[in-house]
Amino acid sequence: MSILPSYLGLIFPGANVALALRVLRLFRVFRVLKLLRYLSDGNLLIKAMMQSSRKVFIFFFSVSLIIMVLSVVMYVVEGPNNGFTSIPKSMYWTVVTITTVGYGDITPQTPLGQGIAALTMLIGYSIIAIPTGILTAEISHEMVRTRDLRKCSNCGKKGHDNDAEYCNHCGSELEKL
Repeated sequence: MSILPSYLGLIFPGANVALALRVLRLFRVFRVLKLLRYLSDGNLLIKAMMQSSRKVFIFFFSVSLIIMVLSVVMYVVEGPNNGFTSIPKSMYWTVVTITTVGYGDITPQTPLGQGIAALTMLIGYSIIAIPTGILTAEISHEMVRTRDLRKCSNCGKKGHDNDAEYCNHCGSELEKL
């Protein structure tokens, strides 16, 4: 499957777009470097991301509202004379400022606009930590959930690590996952 685009490019001259499928060759890296043993950790991360999707969506919606409000405020304060020619252009400036990229192609010129820009930058820095905390909490909960699934058949105690071979309490061998 990964070498098919190379041969299609030789047979069909317009099939060079299919060469992008060469990315499939990267999957061989997993086999060569024996990275499949980390697949369960990847599944844990995916489950945590799925569990936190509602919270992240609500966060994204809240940030979108902040962007809209700040965009309108900057459009009203700065106006078309200072580069803020439309509300979508102001939204672009707000997104760039909140994400701390700050291209500098549009900059506020008035003191009030610069004050709003400083506030927008501070909001951007404080926003960075929120999704990280949400995802970290979900990863922690998911790890606890998976630990509680491992139960010793001898003593009945739960809470063993996924890679544990013996029970932490009685020392008997645990069932393989």
